[in-house]
Amino acid sequence: MSDEAATATTAAEAPAAEPLPHGLGASLPHADARAKTEGTFPYAADLWAEGLLWAAVLRSPHAHARIVSIDTTHARAMPGVRAVVTHEDVPGTSRHGRGTPDRPVFASEVVRHHGEPIAAVAADHPDTARMAAAAVIVEYEPLDPVTDPERAFEAEPLHPDGNLIRHIPLRHGDPEAAGEIVVEGLYRIGRQDPAPIGAEAGLAVPRPDGGVELYLASTDPHSDRNTAAACFGLPADRVKIVVTGVPGATADREDQGFQLPLGLLALRTGCPVKLTASREESFLGHAHRHPTLLRYRHHADAEGRLVKVEAQILLDAGAYADTSADALAAAVSFACGPYVVPNAFIEGWAVRTNNPPSGHVRGEGAMQVCAAYEAQMDKLAKKLGLDPAEVRLRNVLATGDVLPIGQTVTCPAPVAELLTAVRDFPLPALPKDGPEEDWLLPGGPEGAGEPGAVRRGVGYGLGMVHMLGAEGTDEVSTATVRVHDGVATVLCAAVESGQGFTTLARQIVQETLGVDEVHVAPVDTDQPPAGPGCRGRHTWVSGGAVERAAKMVRTQLLQPLAHQFGMSTELLQIADGKITSYDGVLSTTVTEALEGKELWATAQCRPHPTEPLDGAGQGDAFVGLAFCAIRAVVDVDVELGSVRVVELAVAQDVGRVLNPAQLAARIEGGVTQGVGIALTENLRTPRGLIRHPDLTGYALPTALDAPDIRIVKLVEERDVVAPFGAKPVSAVPVVTSPAAIASAVRAATGRPVNRLPIRPQAAVVNAR
Repeated sequence: MSDEAATATTAAEAPAAEPLPHGLGASLPHADARAKTEGTFPYAADLWAEGLLWAAVLRSPHAHARIVSIDTTHARAMPGVRAVVTHEDVPGTSRHGRGTPDRPVFASEVVRHHGEPIAAVAADHPDTARMAAAAVIVEYEPLDPVTDPERAFEAEPLHPDGNLIRHIPLRHGDPEAAGEIVVEGLYRIGRQDPAPIGAEAGLAVPRPDGGVELYLASTDPHSDRNTAAACFGLPADRVKIVVTGVPGATADREDQGFQLPLGLLALRTGCPVKLTASREESFLGHAHRHPTLLRYRHHADAEGRLVKVEAQILLDAGAYADTSADALAAAVSFACGPYVVPNAFIEGWAVRTNNPPSGHVRGEGAMQVCAAYEAQMDKLAKKLGLDPAEVRLRNVLATGDVLPIGQTVTCPAPVAELLTAVRDFPLPALPKDGPEEDWLLPGGPEGAGEPGAVRRGVGYGLGMVHMLGAEGTDEVSTATVRVHDGVATVLCAAVESGQGFTTLARQIVQETLGVDEVHVAPVDTDQPPAGPGCRGRHTWVSGGAVERAAKMVRTQLLQPLAHQFGMSTELLQIADGKITSYDGVLSTTVTEALEGKELWATAQCRPHPTEPLDGAGQGDAFVGLAFCAIRAVVDVDVELGSVRVVELAVAQDVGRVLNPAQLAARIEGGVTQGVGIALTENLRTPRGLIRHPDLTGYALPTALDAPDIRIVKLVEERDVVAPFGAKPVSAVPVVTSPAAIASAVRAATGRPVNRLPIRPQAAVVNAR
């Protein structure tokens, strides 16, 4: 008998196939995972249309300059050029912006940052478009740029709206309160780029009715549609945005500064127009994390309990406001961290400069202050001679405590439990100093350091973020669930940006209706709005809308059966594809019950309202909060100043685990992003000019930089006001891990480490 015959089995003898993951709590894989890994998933950069033209944008080489003249004659005369547009060709509103509409579509009289759009070109070949853009002659009168945010208070106004975007003075408690122990610090956080992994691209197609369709990787399509319609001078119903595949988003994915020229060119030429931004254009165009200057003074009693926190926080918004007012609110509100602080006095400002624009990036505002207040807690521990974890435990926040903004923490806040979990987790083994040992030195496998110069440090970080919008934002999302022929379809304009919403929507419908096959429809602006994809909104608001719609369909499905057997629908349950009654009298399959039926329902989810902060920085500003504790272990070469993150132990309150594999991936991704913030990512802008706008000059962490990430505890204490009780998970580890890494470097070197990213000179110890 052959080996093949000997090992073969019949179908009847073969083991049963493993059941596919199903419903909430299962690690259901992404529906598009295979297409993305095989390279067949269509992104915006892959799109094509008959008669396609190519676009290019001319951007300012100056950080600040007066525009004397713009001459497009030579560009228009070039063979193959179909249109050139400037500020004079904007038929509608000339300003736009994510939060505050203060940014011109094209600069007209003055440029306020390096890379600001001046003109856009459409041509029949991408090289022709780029050459034509370069042929636009702009005469500039360079002006002295204001790049220091502290200078913005005294400088001449850089914008008609002035240099000050927002000022928040927070006043909480007794201003005369003082502690026996006082520690102070000055901290600086650098400019981080969101560095989206895929090209920022778009396609604009004119419509027969005089409107236009934009195919974009937008994370907030309805807001982008409204902005575009206002710019084009069209009613909103004549502008449609179709969301293409989003190749990763850790911020607002698309720069409106190229969306709008794209649509204008399509309307001007009557042809489809495509634009794919280079990496340099992405660095020049989209928003970055706010560079921040922070001054702190902590007061504590002799046992290390906080008495008062004083702080000044200055956010560099760059040339335009964008979402800086929201980032400042988060920074001021969380300036004391997840600690009980009876007295707090915080001054926060966001100002315009001639630096590149800042905006929404994961954990904006909260990340910067976390690095500062955790450094203060380390200083406090050192001055008191206490263990850094112990000082933190004596002050941690819990449910029922009051934040410095006066809002009571009503959601689960298991901060002490999280910190205890990472503190007690076993430390990684120490490598030996012998050269025969195969271990990574700081600096990578080819690092130049010597084992004898390496010191190990252990540090802690406690972070917090808010969920959803804040300060009165009307959070709402709409979803429709339709079931036909045993197949369910979800229609919701929540964009899948890598956070896993489409997977979650499938799980919700499977759990509620017992239907195996669930499809999530592509997103466009013909659907009701679902809002932006940030701060875990879609897990909460859009997931809640899907759940409510699915429950309405469930009632439609069960009502005839309940009526037939003289009972209420509450006495019937759906599980494992079967419908059964509490007493076992009724038992049928979901497939049988759905046969010949088409059911559908539309529902909304709107969380409870919040309110703006008042003149003293007080108010119930947030819907919910999420917390995280991280213990970092680092090895530092104290002669070279190089740092290797050995391990990050993470404990997080997640409310409820909806998809274990997806949740772990989101935490690990957030932690790794924080490693970049802590050690390598700093977009340098001397005199407002972006130096090396590419991924050679801007150092992202690689696989070799990623540490061992140990998720040691997930606290599942459900938030009763959240759908499913779940909390979003990706932002808070981004906020916390840089602070933990800096704490560990301080422990290894004894140096203050008051700047992120950590520069080598900050980790050098003179004497071995």
